[in-house]
Amino acid sequence: MQNVPEEWRDAGAEETLVKRKEDSECTGEEMKDGGRETLMMELTRMVQKMVKESSWWERRGIDCSILAAAFLCLPPAFLLLSSSQILCFPAGLLLMGVAHAVITVKGTHLASHGALSESPAWGRFWAVFFIEICGSFSARAGVHGHVKMHHAHTNVIGLGDSSVWKVPFLPRTVYLFIAPLAVPIITPLVALAQLRGHSWALIVRTVLMVALGLFSQYWLLIHVSGFQSRSGALLCMLMCRAMFSVPYIHVNIFQHIGLPMFSPTRRPKRIYQMTHGVLNLPRNLVLDWTFGHSLINCHVEHHLFPFLSDNMCLKVKPVVSKYLTEKQLPYQEDSYLSRLSLFFHKYQELMVFAPPITELVGVQ
Repeated sequence: MQNVPEEWRDAGAEETLVKRKEDSECTGEEMKDGGRETLMMELTRMVQKMVKESSWWERRGIDCSILAAAFLCLPPAFLLLSSSQILCFPAGLLLMGVAHAVITVKGTHLASHGALSESPAWGRFWAVFFIEICGSFSARAGVHGHVKMHHAHTNVIGLGDSSVWKVPFLPRTVYLFIAPLAVPIITPLVALAQLRGHSWALIVRTVLMVALGLFSQYWLLIHVSGFQSRSGALLCMLMCRAMFSVPYIHVNIFQHIGLPMFSPTRRPKRIYQMTHGVLNLPRNLVLDWTFGHSLINCHVEHHLFPFLSDNMCLKVKPVVSKYLTEKQLPYQEDSYLSRLSLFFHKYQELMVFAPPITELVGVQ
C-alpha cells in the first residue's frame, strides 16, 4: 500500500471507515444488550458470506466485460460516422453516445469505489483512466466528493446532502430538460476549479489526462470519421457526450433529494441513515446497462455496501430487501416518471429552498 497515492488511500480509507463504524456500533450495542448483534453487522455478515461464495466473474468479471464491450463499440461507431449513407451516421452517433455513457458513468463510478480491481495499483490506474481521461474530471476531486463526502455523509446537511446538484436560479424546465445538455462543457471547467490549492504535479497530471481524452476523440473524428470542419467534430463530440446527460442529472437528484435529511450533530446510525435517505428506481433496460445497477435499481444496496460492483449489488438485492422488510426498516422504491413528476411540481420546495432536518426518534 506504500505506493498508493493519497486520493486513492483516502478512498480505501473511507470504505474501511464504514466497516469500522459498523464494528464500533456493534461493540457499543453489545455492551448494552449483552452481545446482541446490531442490524448493520448482521446484514453485513450475510452480504459478506454471499460475496465470498461468489466467483470472480460475478464479483468483477461481468461489469468489466460490459465496459470492454463499450470500448469495442467505439471503432465501428467512428467508421459509421464516416459513412455518407443516411442511416449510418445517426447509428454511429447513437452507438458512440451509448458507449460514452457506459464508460463515463458506469466506468467512472466503479473506478471511484475501487470496484474494478482488488489491486491498489490497478485501482489507481483505473481511477485516473476512467475519471480523468474518459470522464474529463479530476480523479482526486471525484473520489473525495463522491466517496469521502457523499457516501460517508449521505443526506447530512452541509456534507453529503446532494446540494451540489442544485442550481436555484434556473427555472424548473430549464434545469430538468435543457441545462443538463451543458454537462460535457461544464465538467472539465469544474474539474479545473477543483484543482485550486493542490500540488502542481496533480494539476499538470489532471490537465494532461483530461486534454488527452478530449483530443483523442477529436482527432479520431477528423482522421477516421472524416469530418471536414473543426466545428462539426466538436458538435459531434458534444452530441455524443450529452446524449445521456438529462437522465444522469435526474438520477443524481431523484434518489436522495426529497428524502429525510439529517443534522451533522444528530445523524442516525448507518443502517437507518441509508434506508431513510436513499431510494431505488425500478429496473430499466437502458439505464441498467449504461449507468449500472448501483446507480439505478440497487442504490440502497450500493450505499449500504459501496465496495460492491454493480453485479454484486444486484445479486445481494433480494437478501437486503428481504432483511430490511423483516426488520421493518424502509426499503424505498419509486418509478422514474413518478420522481420526475414530483420534482417538476415541487421544484421550489425540493431544489430551491433549504430542506427540513429529520430526526428519527425512537427507532434506534
